[in-house]
Amino acid sequence: MQPACVIVDGERISAIAGHSAVPREALLQDFGDDFVLPGLVDTHIHINEPGRAHWEGFETASRAAAAGGYTCLVDMPLNSVPSTTNVDALDKKRAAAVGKSLVDYAFWGGAVEANAADLEPLANAGVAGFKAFLVPSGVDEFAMLDEAGLRAAMSMIAASGLPLLVHAELPGPLAKAQRSLTDREWREYSNYLHSRPDEAELAAIRLVIQLVRQYRCRVHIVHLATSHALPELRQARAEGIPITVETCPHYLYFSAESIPDGATQYKCAPPIRAGFHRDLLWQALLDGDIDMVATDHSPCPVELKRLDTGNFKTAWGGISSISLALSAVWTKARQYGISIPEIVRWMCEQPAVLCGLAGRKGRIAVGSDADITIFDPDRHWHVTEEQLHFRNKVSPYLGERFTGRVKATFLRGELIYQDGRFPAPPAGRECRVNKI
Repeated sequence: MQPACVIVDGERISAIAGHSAVPREALLQDFGDDFVLPGLVDTHIHINEPGRAHWEGFETASRAAAAGGYTCLVDMPLNSVPSTTNVDALDKKRAAAVGKSLVDYAFWGGAVEANAADLEPLANAGVAGFKAFLVPSGVDEFAMLDEAGLRAAMSMIAASGLPLLVHAELPGPLAKAQRSLTDREWREYSNYLHSRPDEAELAAIRLVIQLVRQYRCRVHIVHLATSHALPELRQARAEGIPITVETCPHYLYFSAESIPDGATQYKCAPPIRAGFHRDLLWQALLDGDIDMVATDHSPCPVELKRLDTGNFKTAWGGISSISLALSAVWTKARQYGISIPEIVRWMCEQPAVLCGLAGRKGRIAVGSDADITIFDPDRHWHVTEEQLHFRNKVSPYLGERFTGRVKATFLRGELIYQDGRFPAPPAGRECRVNKI
């Protein structure tokens, strides 16, 4: 890293140069010792509009994203109504986003039971790729795929060159782990953790690796929580099997040992596991066995988190973090001796590659969109509700003390967030992807 000037002409970066090369007519903005980073790209966010905007809509999600340094979001195909599983639903999703988003966006399509015939039309209509669940998704509108359905989806998607994102848990190990528990016992985080064992992730990842060998479909494992899967993923990648992997801020920040009983704001699936998994996930990022960090921002109305009863069985599984992710990751990264270029690779560059926007998003480079995040790496602060910005103010990060904070965010050269203010009207637009 070194001092330099990023020269912006219109919406694009036109040059990166020393101070002496700045044109005389340029409007200078000096950010001192703060980090000048690419705008972050999140490839795993649930915006939920249309149909469930009271969970999260484009307006609130994009404000929170801008406050977190994100300039591009790729929306998951479920939790909205209708789910994005055919072109008509994609059109409805696009219509819902127009004029509401502060940041740019793209869409994943859904691969669900009995929609194999819709996958090619969705690819042609401009989705960035597809998402599938191998266990129940939590919403009736988005049906899981069994092995036969996964085979059919991979066969179709492989021809498109687009990635298939997989929620990698299998029902069999989950069923074996089920126990009859009282409501009081479901308050214990250890019982929820037992109900979603590592083996559910391992079995799913083994199945995916087996099928990718056959179909050569690009596959991306979302929200990896167990370190036990890393050796098999490493071996598969060494063989040249086209698999990429993400983990999430909550798996890198929290550990099961620190989660209180009844604290359902921590519930997610797969669950936050023991601290040694967290350590090994960090090491896997450094070793290149995990490619990126995505938020899996999955909000819901406050009442669905069952904070009153603390029942982990009935609470919605999802963690809200889009406005906090960079600070959370940086806070913990410093403890592991990790520097900001690694964070940029995991939260900017690699997500842009996954969704087909490399060369346009995720880098400060000539010709890229002038998406820039100003980050103070040494700012200490406590997380309060006023700093969340997303619609429903539930998050396990409330009360945490972070180091590092986003000060400003620019989208295509325009200031969209600065120190708690949003000075520009929504100007985000859809990014159509480049197939790899």
